[in-house]
Amino acid sequence: MKAYVLIHVRPGSVPEVVRNLRRVGGILEANMTFGPYDVVAVVETTDVNRLGPLVAGEIQPIPGVLDTLTCLVVDPI
Repeated sequence: MKAYVLIHVRPGSVPEVVRNLRRVGGILEANMTFGPYDVVAVVETTDVNRLGPLVAGEIQPIPGVLDTLTCLVVDPI
């Protein structure tokens, strides 16, 4: 199961948040972005039941993370 986690970050904390995200197991990529969200993380888990604990237990507690929006990747076919 792959997902994009869009993250709002406290001003001035983006580089630290990206560094911390890149250390979390299950996160394939974490990048600063311009636009409505400050960081986008690409997450992969074995199933949807593991996604919630990863977001709530590993991503949201990172200092500087204000809120997240998780977008599940689906196969259009």
